[in-house]
Order: sequence, then C-alpha cells, then structure tokens
Amino acid sequence: MKANFKYNIIWLIIMISGFYLMNTLILIGVINAFIENMLVTIGINIILATGLNLIIGFAGQFSLGHAGFMAIGAYATAIITQTATTPAGFYLSIVIGIVVSILVALIVGIPTLRLRGDYLAIATMGAAEIIRIIINNMKITGGAAGIFNIPQLASWPTVYTMVCVTTIIIVNFIHSRGGRAVTSVREDEIAAEAMGINVFKWKLAAFTLGAATAAVAGSLHASFLQTISPNDFGIMESISILIIVVLGGVGSITGTFVAAAVLGVLDTVLQDFGALRMVIYAAALILIMIFKPSGLLGTWELSIKRCFKRFGRKERVKQ
Repeated sequence: MKANFKYNIIWLIIMISGFYLMNTLILIGVINAFIENMLVTIGINIILATGLNLIIGFAGQFSLGHAGFMAIGAYATAIITQTATTPAGFYLSIVIGIVVSILVALIVGIPTLRLRGDYLAIATMGAAEIIRIIINNMKITGGAAGIFNIPQLASWPTVYTMVCVTTIIIVNFIHSRGGRAVTSVREDEIAAEAMGINVFKWKLAAFTLGAATAAVAGSLHASFLQTISPNDFGIMESISILIIVVLGGVGSITGTFVAAAVLGVLDTVLQDFGALRMVIYAAALILIMIFKPSGLLGTWELSIKRCFKRFGRKERVKQ
C-alpha cells in the first residue's frame, strides 16, 4: 500500500509538471487556440477509451454501449447548466451524470453481463440505442434537435484535470485486489470462480466504473462544444472509441493514451483534405493493424515501479 502511494505521488508530480508545461506553451504562443481544441478532444477521447479499455481489455467484456453512457453525462450537463450557469452547477451536473450512468449501468449490466462475446456486444449496443432513442423523444432534452448554447464551463485545464483523475482511479483499480480479480475473470472465468471469486460481481464493477468515466467525458464534451444532439451518440461513436482501444493495444492504458493522441493529430492534420480525409484515415488504420495487429503498444505499460527496479539493478551492477 505504501509503495502504491509513493508511485501515485510520483505520477501526481508528473501530471502537475505536465499542466504547467502546457500552460507555459500556451502563454508563449507555441500552443494556439486550434491546437488547444485538438488537445481537449484528445483528452476527452482518452477518458472514454481508458474506461472502455477497462471493460474490454481488463474485464474481457466486449461492450459497444459506451456512447450511451457518454450521452447521459452530456445531457445531464446540458440540462443542468441551462439554469445553473456556474462552475458549481457544472461540477454538480458531472456528479449527477455519473450517478445516473451508474444506475443505468446496473440496470443494463445485471441482465446482459451474463452473456459473452458477440452476444454481449449486441446487447450493449441495443442498450445504448435505447438510451439514444429515449433522449431523442424527450422534451427536456430538446428532442432530435438537441440542445444549443450550452455554457462553456469546460476548458483545457478542466479536461486535463479530469483525464488525470479518471486515469488514477482506473489504474489504481486495475492494480488493486479487485482489479486482479477482474483480470483473472478475463483469463478464465471457470478457474476464477473455482478460486472463490464472484465473477459476476467483478464484471459488473468494471462495467459500472467504465460507464461512470464515459459520463464524465460526455459532460466535458457537451460543455466544451456547447451543442449536442442524439445523433452524436450513435453506434459510430462507440466504434470510434473502440478503434482507439484496439489501436493502442487491448489491455494497455499507455497504449490508449498514445492511440488517442495519434488519431487526434491525424484527424486534425487531414481536415484540409475534405471528403478524402476519411479514406486516408481509414487506410492509415488498416496499415497500422496489418503491421501491428496487437496495437501500437500491445499490452505494454509505462511503469514507474519497473523503471525504479531497473535503475536499482544497474546501480547494484556498478557497485
């Protein structure tokens, strides 16, 4: 426990250093408004993809319903901040979005997580579509037109902070006793159950935590873009998040960061190509998956603990 606390402190120092580095680059003009918008988009995608990677990569549950939970967070923020146009109202909307997403995740997860593989993917995809259709037919959500003029209470510092917070929570869960139980379920459900692990409980825990982080990303998305509609949260949005997870490496949080950054930059650079952009984008994805089928990083993780151990070995060899 003390060792984990030490490594968390080191990561926290790195994150704070990164914040001040970005702030300095913005102040001196290296990062302009265009690049800043790109970084915000990348940050939101990181939050979405790390949550989905927890479900798919660590719990071994193939879910295609992530966009539905993102929609819950987005509409919670859009509706609440229409009247509470203050930072306090914004953060309250994030909390409400998380609570509602957890409740919906429990309602969806209890019957569906007993399924496996393609059946689970179809069930979660159907659940996300049900959420979208309900939103599409409610007056409070603006119906098919969506909600406009949402107060922009999310900025790059907010997104950066949320990326750090959600990543710390997910990584600590993965390295906890519960996280090890989740991973064992992924490897072999029968063996895990034989060892006394409550398989369904830990599947549901990972699914619920992933849904909660998706709601956070949805809140940031709505507040930053200031406009949302039900069509923003269709099946293609879930697939886009899945692409980031697969491209980075299923079971690698570090890979998720790298893939989100690569795809974010690639998407921004290709904007000048118009309709040809998606063709080039798709071709780049195909080439990457041909030459790196396990993803950019596979299951490799950047580990401070491993770096310390390697450095310690080198010091002992020198002595």
